[in-house]
Amino acid sequence: MPSRPTLALAMNEISHRRVVDDELLGRLAAVADVWPGVLDEFESAAARQVLADTEILVTGWGCPPLTSQVVAAAPRLRAVVHSAGSVRAHVTDAVWDAGIQVTSAAAANAIPVAEYTLAMVLLAGKRVMAAADTYRRVRTRAATALSEAGGNYGPIVGILSASMVGRRVAELLRAHDVRVLVHDPYVPAEEIRAMGAEPVDLPELFARSDVLTVHTPLLPETRSLVDGNLLSLLHDGATVVNTSRGAVVDPQALTAELVSGRLHAVLDVTEPEPLPADHLLWDCPNVLLTPHVAGSTGNELRRLATMAADEVERFATGRSFAHEVTSTTLEHSA
Repeated sequence: MPSRPTLALAMNEISHRRVVDDELLGRLAAVADVWPGVLDEFESAAARQVLADTEILVTGWGCPPLTSQVVAAAPRLRAVVHSAGSVRAHVTDAVWDAGIQVTSAAAANAIPVAEYTLAMVLLAGKRVMAAADTYRRVRTRAATALSEAGGNYGPIVGILSASMVGRRVAELLRAHDVRVLVHDPYVPAEEIRAMGAEPVDLPELFARSDVLTVHTPLLPETRSLVDGNLLSLLHDGATVVNTSRGAVVDPQALTAELVSGRLHAVLDVTEPEPLPADHLLWDCPNVLLTPHVAGSTGNELRRLATMAADEVERFATGRSFAHEVTSTTLEHSA
């Protein structure tokens, strides 16, 4: 039998309180020797003493960057198990250079984001937000006329990027009477068709979509990818749903389109986030702003903990990670 690995937790206090519970600690302790605390910094002598003996680091939101100095202080470290989504904030090149394996609960976090997106796509198809706003103001059934122009029988939903969330959205939409278009330059056309979607180029995605949902990770090359030219291709009354990152969409161009009333939007993310208190979008009746709640919240955080525990168990028993992140896959993901 292989010896039990040593394990430490590294995250901020909020993440520790929200994600780490007795069930998770019990599962970790069943397969590893767990340090009874949480690291929120790596600079102190006490933290370096813990790192010196750590083989598995279970990280969460707020984990400090694993710099070359930190990696050098953890000579036994073999795996980083992230109990949240993206590892970009703390995994550096030093981790890859040291041959440390990395995994993430991004697949678990993608589930509520996709569910939120599905709900908003269907509400947008029914023109629910606009009808509710009008109903609140006029307090007559005249508001019903807004919904008569919409519906969810045959609308076209455009998915920008077949990311983990984008693929899940496409999967969920297969149960509905909608047509799905996908644009992703890194995914072969036959793979997109296997998702039940039609592969299209970027201008066509915008020109044909009734609802355009953005699932592109924020990378240097995707900042303001959705610019004024692309937004202008959307037909009057189309809806933009963004649950990825606000900066993927040009904020000035989007604001101009929304303030004009030509487009509608559901924005769980904005640039900046949150918007200034006097920003025009707060008072736009054709815009639904939510405070970055599409990802895991409440009892959904248990799914993150469960996936992290699953991955620790796999590693501790000599099996491969089910959700490994590599330097190559991270180049085009969140």
